[in-house]
Amino acid sequence: MRPITAACFFACSTALTAPLPALAQQTISGQTAPAAQVTPQESSWIQIEAQSTLLGAQDRIRDYGQTFPNVAGFDLGSGWYGILLGPYTAEDARAALRQLRRDGLVPRDSFVQFSSRLKQQFFPIDAQFAETAPAAPATTPKVSEPAPTQAPAVTPTLETAELTPIPKVYIPDETRAEAQRSERLLSRDDKKELQRALAWAGVYAAAIDGSYGRGTRGAMRAWQAQQGFDETGILTTGERAILLEQFNAVFDGLGLEVVREAKAGIEMLVPTNIVSFDAYAPPFARFTASGDIEQAQLLMISQDGAEPELRGLYDIMQTLEIVPSEGARQIRDDTFEMEGIGDDFISYTFAETKRAKIKGFTLIWPAGDEPRRARIVQRLKDSFTPIEGVLDPTLGDPAEQAIDLVAGLEIRQPLRAGSGFFIDDQGTVLTHAANVAGCGRISLNDRYTATVANPSATGTGELAVLTPIEPLAPASYAQLTGEPIRLGQSVAVAGYPYGGVLRAATLTFGTLQDLRGLQGEADLSRLSMLAAGGDIGGPVVANNNAVIGMLAPRQSPSAQALPADVQFAINSSTLVDLANAADVTIEAPNSTAGRLSPEELTLQAREFTVLVQCWE
Repeated sequence: MRPITAACFFACSTALTAPLPALAQQTISGQTAPAAQVTPQESSWIQIEAQSTLLGAQDRIRDYGQTFPNVAGFDLGSGWYGILLGPYTAEDARAALRQLRRDGLVPRDSFVQFSSRLKQQFFPIDAQFAETAPAAPATTPKVSEPAPTQAPAVTPTLETAELTPIPKVYIPDETRAEAQRSERLLSRDDKKELQRALAWAGVYAAAIDGSYGRGTRGAMRAWQAQQGFDETGILTTGERAILLEQFNAVFDGLGLEVVREAKAGIEMLVPTNIVSFDAYAPPFARFTASGDIEQAQLLMISQDGAEPELRGLYDIMQTLEIVPSEGARQIRDDTFEMEGIGDDFISYTFAETKRAKIKGFTLIWPAGDEPRRARIVQRLKDSFTPIEGVLDPTLGDPAEQAIDLVAGLEIRQPLRAGSGFFIDDQGTVLTHAANVAGCGRISLNDRYTATVANPSATGTGELAVLTPIEPLAPASYAQLTGEPIRLGQSVAVAGYPYGGVLRAATLTFGTLQDLRGLQGEADLSRLSMLAAGGDIGGPVVANNNAVIGMLAPRQSPSAQALPADVQFAINSSTLVDLANAADVTIEAPNSTAGRLSPEELTLQAREFTVLVQCWE
């Protein structure tokens, strides 16, 4: 784990009342610093680093010990161990820190630390710090043997010196001039990050632009006041480190580490305490929950492909259970982002194509943890780096292949699915209202989102006109005819009888039995065919491909069950009336079209038949 430098523990060290022994002199890089004869009230140290394990701290102490003879190690509390130099007086500590920084021997965010903020010392190994001993008298009094007639001598009592608590006074790690100079070395991105941290601390509400004007300076002063620092409006190196440490505390315990996944050709930060590698399931390298956050998942995305394949991936991702339908999403020529907001979790997906390789990732995180999730997403995205290589599509477990799975992930299922058909070159769709009743979202052909333009109750059948939200130019659209055809003539319904399991529309053939319903309804025709529920709303076509009606749900006028082959169609004249009411122009059929073979009819009807799906 990367060491945490000294400044991040300035505010959180706890008290230790044990006094520290004086040190005659300190040697700094071969130079002798002023002698530091200290008392418990004056003990100061220079904290230069902190480690999250005792073993790690001991290793670093050995490294520093090659340069500094006065290195020491203390428990800082909360599972952290500090590496310090000293002890010094407070004045000598400040002087030594300035010299060490100038010589480049310690990190720039090293700072003066007090013994009252330190716990048990673990290095040097033989260091013994007992509780403060009573003050001893200058000499030991002589006591004469009492004569028998004398009163017993009174043994003198020794009063314990009362220690004055060491005040927790902040000692700046830089002068104002030094802070100004170090600030000038910051990049624009560094300055933006500090503005984000000030905004997170609740003291900054202006633009994140990397420009330090009056608003930023005022925010710095406000934050310094919160922390008990001098209100200069210019953050020192140590103060910047403390602010950023507080800002990034949301990442504590996640184990964010850079992972280089060679097979996927991706290098990025991964919360290794939360997820661990599970399996390859092209185009994904899956990392599943291994920590306390059971819903956490990370998918690295890696496959060959340019812009067309990227758009295909964009469409496929939206069918998965891990990408709920709610949430912002955007696709450009070479990249896309999408968010899926569910009741229990939120997913974020980013993907891009470069040099015909598609790389990206999906993070799944439990709902209700939005501030941290948003920060984690940004960190992962900032760290995302494509490297050489792409995931081999033959990797993965063949047992995970199924029609309702993509790379082992479940495809999101609609509430119901039916059929419809295009009625103009703008992609307007006519379907039965039963297909779209109570839907949170309506999709066309598994890809396009639509809204109900003009639901209307007409006679015995409820119809709905659907308008696509995205631009849509169908290859063909239906031609409705009001001309009656002869009874007994062959007809067919085009639809999706299995709810889209078959990716293309199928035709079910039958005959026209009557131009009215069972009770004489003029807007219905009775058919003889074995249609399925997914065909409801689909076009009923004559053998010249003209649409003569729409398949309606089976409704018996009595309690008696209808024979399986009895079906009903809403007549085309009723459909034309609805279309006109919705300001949709219906084109007259081609009067010269002749009779088509079943194969030709199937190919032509498929072009304007639409899968209509209803989602929560």
